[in-house]
Amino acid sequence: MAEDRVKVFVPRETAARSLGSEDVALAIEQVALERGESVALVRNGSRGLFWLEPLVEVEIDGVRHAFGPISADEVNSLFEAGFLDGGNHPKGLGPTEELPYLAEQNRLTFARAGITDPLSLDSYRVHGGYEGLEKAVKLDCEAIVDIVTESGLRGRGGAAFPTGIKWRTVLTADGEQKYVTCNADEGDSGTFADRLVMESDPFVLIEGMTIAGIAVGATEGYIYLRTEYPLAIEIMNQAIKLAESAGYLGVDVMGSGKTFCLEVREAAGAYICGEETSMLESLEGKRGVIRYRPPLPAIKGFFGAPTIVNNVITLSSVPIILARGAQYYKDYGSGRSRGTLTAQLAGNVKRGGLVEIGFGKTLREIVEGFGGGTATGRPIRAIQAGGPLGAYVHPSQFDTPLDYEAFAELGAMIGHGGLVVFDDTVDMGEQARFAMEFCSIESCGKCTPCRIGSIRGVEVIDRILSGVDESANLVLLRELCDTMVAGSLCALGGMAPFPVLSVMDHFPEDLQAR
Repeated sequence: MAEDRVKVFVPRETAARSLGSEDVALAIEQVALERGESVALVRNGSRGLFWLEPLVEVEIDGVRHAFGPISADEVNSLFEAGFLDGGNHPKGLGPTEELPYLAEQNRLTFARAGITDPLSLDSYRVHGGYEGLEKAVKLDCEAIVDIVTESGLRGRGGAAFPTGIKWRTVLTADGEQKYVTCNADEGDSGTFADRLVMESDPFVLIEGMTIAGIAVGATEGYIYLRTEYPLAIEIMNQAIKLAESAGYLGVDVMGSGKTFCLEVREAAGAYICGEETSMLESLEGKRGVIRYRPPLPAIKGFFGAPTIVNNVITLSSVPIILARGAQYYKDYGSGRSRGTLTAQLAGNVKRGGLVEIGFGKTLREIVEGFGGGTATGRPIRAIQAGGPLGAYVHPSQFDTPLDYEAFAELGAMIGHGGLVVFDDTVDMGEQARFAMEFCSIESCGKCTPCRIGSIRGVEVIDRILSGVDESANLVLLRELCDTMVAGSLCALGGMAPFPVLSVMDHFPEDLQAR
């Protein structure tokens, strides 16, 4: 009988697939058939421990045991070692939940990632799914917004603007039609948290957007999803259909009489469309170009209507806030940075992956404690936090707590939580040049400081590195950066100088003639 089959979990998420999880899953099915073993293969999402992928788990007496990383040609040895009964294997890691990398985290938003079948509504509900929406449909709009405001949730996409204030603005704005939009155009270097949510726990994003819609009186929602994420697009579309069929989306959400419809729109493949007004332009079928503000999107957004614009992690954090209460979420974190941070470890790091932890841990604790230092074993020279527009953090600053205000004091930002690690072989002068070149390529071209300033920035850095009038060009570079910061219309031009300035301030030995 199906109940007697041993559950074996193999991730279907993109990172695991890129490391061979499809071949591993096929091999497990084949070997089980050949050996006459009764196995129920579950294609779960990933827990985000990417250095262990493909991570195979087997459930024994209700406890999942991990083996990894496993290649297809190691599957035979798993069966020979009796892994279905908890037998010893060189790649055996013990109970998954006891792995220090996981056990020391505070998994709230990612509570189900890697645990459930991403497209099983039953599995989602068993693990607490739709408890938040069930409470939300019984509350009035003001009450929902009050809970989100009290939780201290701030935007997890970069600006860290208080979510409750944004929602209240949309709620009180005039407009017969209102919208909820999700910015899932995850383009920052070293980031993958949005993709991990959508591929591993898509219903949490759907539930969060539905709560947002009910909270502000919006009946339509759109997920602006990065076109380079084909699996996420496929899974989100399937999950939306399942939610509609089960009554969690549509004209009568959970029998409440309230309407919320949702669809996926593929992004335009441009970094600038990660900026909220450019994203709205693209959603409307136009070229992705920055809009002048005011008015803000909360007042005049999608097709001129009041519009919520939040990113995936922000919206996916809402269900647990409604389910457990504002104080439960607020108890995590420090200062004005409440709840959890989803740090993503990438670059030259030994244990790359996702870490969800309450705000307040230091950069060193995350990168050295969870990440294990560099993959090369060499000293860390710099960490770029917050994507390609983020400052390079110097080792003298590694004990700074990860919270928005502490990083702002450094002239740095947490942004979407991406942490890209560099060892002591990195050329920081080239990294400074890359920041300006990236801006020149990705600029929408609407404002002069960004469009022209980034090109001039590359030219000035090239002159410095070539030894042409170094001192005068260093002065010119700083003045150019100040102009871009003060005069650009959006964060692309306004923040592209941050990496350059951090190199000038902390790694000046690399910004000189070769």
